[in-house]
Amino acid sequence: MEKISVFMDDYRSPPEGYVFVETIDECIELLRNFDIEHLSLDHDLISKTRNGTMLIQMMIDEKLFANRITIHSANSVAGKGMYNHLKQAQKDLIMPPTIIVSLRPLPLKFIPPRVLQHYMDVM
Repeated sequence: MEKISVFMDDYRSPPEGYVFVETIDECIELLRNFDIEHLSLDHDLISKTRNGTMLIQMMIDEKLFANRITIHSANSVAGKGMYNHLKQAQKDLIMPPTIIVSLRPLPLKFIPPRVLQHYMDVM
């Protein structure tokens, strides 16, 4: 299975080398059909009801994970909730403990190059 890295957002541009998706449906489709090395997720998307939290729940329900998952949402409350939900899935042994889960909010406008290093380390 082909290995890819995925960046889900409706506002920010993806780092170089990442597959860009704007909806949770696009993201789930990739999780079902590819080996995802790094999955970086936003919470607030175009759809106000189909957001990052819903995606995390679908991932846990279907046991669809990446080797590394980053929550990059600037929405501090929702981003932390997504992160905690994934960490709980690890504690409950639903998600493998070997998956690295990070909470690294990204600014909406300018992303400093040192922040992008987190994404380049995957490549």
